[in-house]
Amino acid sequence: MILVNTDYIAGKNLRTLSIVKGSTIRAKHLGKDILAGLKTIVGGELTSYAEMLDEARAIATQRMVKEAEEMKADAVINIRYATSNIAQGAAEVLVYGTAVQFED
Repeated sequence: MILVNTDYIAGKNLRTLSIVKGSTIRAKHLGKDILAGLKTIVGGELTSYAEMLDEARAIATQRMVKEAEEMKADAVINIRYATSNIAQGAAEVLVYGTAVQFED
């Protein structure tokens, strides 16, 4: 499966199938949330949250790819990510794009 953030794939004629998406809501456990809160006082990267968002992006992308594969898509183009805060220490990651097939 080819995944790109452009609206084309060089050298390929594309047939649009449908929009596809994947999402997940992730949270860190309370202990890490408290440590991250302390880190905001002294500064620096909140590594537990960075890891949480990396994991969430990967899961959301896998879900989008699964949806595209079920349509027999060859690629997903014009991929975009969105993140929103759901609650303290929890975030939603949404990924969406256009499933396409290659034309001969």
